[in-house]
Amino acid sequence: MKSALALAVIVSCTAAAASAQSPASAFDRGNGLQAWQNPGLDAALAKCATRPNVRSHESVRRSPGDTAEPPEPAAPAPTTAIPGVIEAGQTWKVVWHWEGNNADGPIAADDGKLLFANNDASNVMEMDPATGLARIVHEDVNTGGAVSRSKNGALFVLSRGLSAGVIQLEPQRRMFANTFNGEPIDCVGGTPNDISADARGGVYISISGVGVFYANPQGVVSRYGENVAGANGIILSPDERTLYVTNGPVVVAFDVQSDGSLTNQRDFARLQGGTGGDGSAVDSEGRLYVSTQRSIDVFAPSGDFLGSIPAPQGTHGTAFGGRDKKTLFGIVFYGGWGTPSARNRVIAIPTIAQGYTGRAK
Repeated sequence: MKSALALAVIVSCTAAAASAQSPASAFDRGNGLQAWQNPGLDAALAKCATRPNVRSHESVRRSPGDTAEPPEPAAPAPTTAIPGVIEAGQTWKVVWHWEGNNADGPIAADDGKLLFANNDASNVMEMDPATGLARIVHEDVNTGGAVSRSKNGALFVLSRGLSAGVIQLEPQRRMFANTFNGEPIDCVGGTPNDISADARGGVYISISGVGVFYANPQGVVSRYGENVAGANGIILSPDERTLYVTNGPVVVAFDVQSDGSLTNQRDFARLQGGTGGDGSAVDSEGRLYVSTQRSIDVFAPSGDFLGSIPAPQGTHGTAFGGRDKKTLFGIVFYGGWGTPSARNRVIAIPTIAQGYTGRAK
């Protein structure tokens, strides 16, 4: 559902934000609860054939928490050169900033803009990094946590709320996939984390604490992989023959078959710049970029480590964007998670490499 509500948010490099046209309720942190935070989770799981082990449903977002303005993350060191990727001496700048857990799962949008999921307000945002202006483009997405657009233009969001699933937002809105083996996806446990939509009409899903799933074009969900409970960031290679999944300190790769099924699981790379992998991106040469909480690690298609781009502590997502797709964006979280002191910022750094242009991400 398109929203007529426009958010004019002008952000300086010191991350001071102001809303000129919209009420703060557009980012009401109380609107979006992940399933494990929902007091109704116990009753829902009681209906599962096999009850999963899940995190407590304590609703940390509703606790008073620390309301003080949190210290901003320290600026990372300037980059060292990575041939073909980034020049030496580049630094990140802040292009958008707001209170709460309001930016995750970013992808490129038209005209150099960026789309991302606003977890706390349960909507999808479009932001123009050139102006700092943002607007809501889709509402009521059940605590959306990541967005993905296929080569064919279909837009999907992964919902993290109770009755989780994948919602198709464009070209028409519909529930795409929300069951596994005849039961709600909630029954597998874990936390829905990230998605990557393919050209055949299906969507790959990571569920942290559980593993890797594929919803085929008919919305039928299958599970793949062994020992991938740390599944987090998930992305297809440019040719869509390989699926990359961050799994703690390791990136796992799968071969993608013609029907979307996954085979040949293997360790693709080990992260160097941080303690665990999160959201990822690919460039036009097939290189893989993985956020690690304090860097973006870069790998060749062979899995060889090419270097790290230092990033602020809390960097947990990345995507190429800008009009020429030669800007790398990062999502940074800091402050108290689930408390009023939580903050997110979107940061940007220029690159030599160009993001893959055949798909939004």
